[in-house]
Amino acid sequence: MPDRSADLVFTNGRIYTLDRRRPWASAVAVKGGRIVAVGEGADVAALTGTATRVVDLKGAMMMPGIVDVHAHLMMGGQAELFELRFPPTASFDTLIARVGEAAAKAPEGSWIIGGQWGSDLLPKLNRLEALAVLDRVSQGRPVMLRDDTYHNRWVNSQALGLAGLSASSPDPEKGSIGRDPATGALTGMMIESAAGIVERTIAQSGHYTEEMDRAAMARSIATLNSYGVTAFLDAAAMQPILAALKGLDDRGELTAWSVSAMPAVEPSFMFGIAGDELIALREQYRGVHAKPDFVKIFLDGVPGARTAAFHEPYTKDPVLGCCFRGSTIVTVPELIRWVGKCEKLGLGVKIHCAGDAAVSQALDAIDVVRSFNGSTTVMHHIAHASYIAPDDIARFAELGVVADLSPFLWYPTSFLEGHKQTMGEARALRFWPNRDLLAAGALLAGGSDWPVMPNPDPWDGIEGLVTRRNPSGEFPGAALWPEQAIDVATALEIFTINSARAIGLADTVGSIEIGKSADLIVLDRNVLETPADDLADTKVLTTWFEGRVVYERA
Repeated sequence: MPDRSADLVFTNGRIYTLDRRRPWASAVAVKGGRIVAVGEGADVAALTGTATRVVDLKGAMMMPGIVDVHAHLMMGGQAELFELRFPPTASFDTLIARVGEAAAKAPEGSWIIGGQWGSDLLPKLNRLEALAVLDRVSQGRPVMLRDDTYHNRWVNSQALGLAGLSASSPDPEKGSIGRDPATGALTGMMIESAAGIVERTIAQSGHYTEEMDRAAMARSIATLNSYGVTAFLDAAAMQPILAALKGLDDRGELTAWSVSAMPAVEPSFMFGIAGDELIALREQYRGVHAKPDFVKIFLDGVPGARTAAFHEPYTKDPVLGCCFRGSTIVTVPELIRWVGKCEKLGLGVKIHCAGDAAVSQALDAIDVVRSFNGSTTVMHHIAHASYIAPDDIARFAELGVVADLSPFLWYPTSFLEGHKQTMGEARALRFWPNRDLLAAGALLAGGSDWPVMPNPDPWDGIEGLVTRRNPSGEFPGAALWPEQAIDVATALEIFTINSARAIGLADTVGSIEIGKSADLIVLDRNVLETPADDLADTKVLTTWFEGRVVYERA
């Protein structure tokens, strides 16, 4: 007779299952990495054998692992291990001081790479006077600093020279190189695709090795686990990222479910094969936990750099004039072809849309494809879903499109200060109509966009969803469009079962139910009874992945 004993039993807990049919339990049993019982003590007693490990939760709250639908793991690990870091709220003087400190320690000729300067600093940095200060403190070392969107870079004169750039260099397609309006001299500001010129120079210099890439990916997974994340979607997975994830999986070291979105076009911040060539290799990188099941399309840029596509014009600009609305990188016919092709391959599409016109065009393209492909289980995402025209709110549910709420920017921050400069305050603050989307029946999913956010801590995002204020206290008292606030229970669904549905893993993760992976987290508090302003202080005590501990708080 087969042994029915569980490998692992949790008892005496406040277990929030995220299963609406049975939201609470006090005990869970696990066998072979899967949940085999959920209920009260009596429900698991018969499954407790002599070899069963019994964990007394002592009244602590347990819930399913967090699912992050938008992260960039390689860049996150590189930032943590190898790069200069400062917060987006850092002043110009602080930024310069940090570069000076790094230059004093860096070997001669080595790159200083880091970030993230706030979008609201862009006008100040895009000046020859600022470049002169950066050149002076960098002591001849090439410098590249990323902004808080990861779309733009500020570099010094040494970096411009290594990239082969001068005042006579033309702007690249879909990007621009900062220039002094009077003399045409370069300021070191690299917007959108121009950022890729310097990123490519760094890549070709061999600054990052394969060993560093492997270390970065392992670090990023460990970081996610420490915040209770046990499943994620890598939102721009080039071949080295796919290979690193598959390698970790093959060695039994991938301690989270990984879904990858392969870029349709080579992004400005990464290099290598993309599009059809990369998609054709996807099965080569599929593993037990590694699933290359999405394609990524960048449809526009970011509001702070006036590269996002809007229905209404930006504020008046001396170069772009009074009526500039931004533009999309991909045409609607091209987008229709990509979405249609991906649906036939069973691949979802994650479409970066920072402006409301980009959202409209993405929904238009999906609408056309749905009209000739019919219904499908394939889910497409509008990444960021921040500025949405009122007429488009209902279309998310009608078309079965996911609103990817990333990064954690539900509150005033440097991003929005930059948006105010380019859009005007009233429009800039109509950001994330989450309650309206929910009321219209849309599926909302949570993501960090790490390392756009300095860390992938979901509890910052959860508090922001509920309070619409900055959990860090940097903007005390300010709330962003408070009418769009939601309750804690809904926020938890967004970061668990909703996100699992969004990335095609709802049968495996996202709730504590029989048959699902035993991906469980134990918290230091009952977040449903915690004051909303304290949610960001939540700490994960233990993270379990497939029934084994992958993180334990010291």
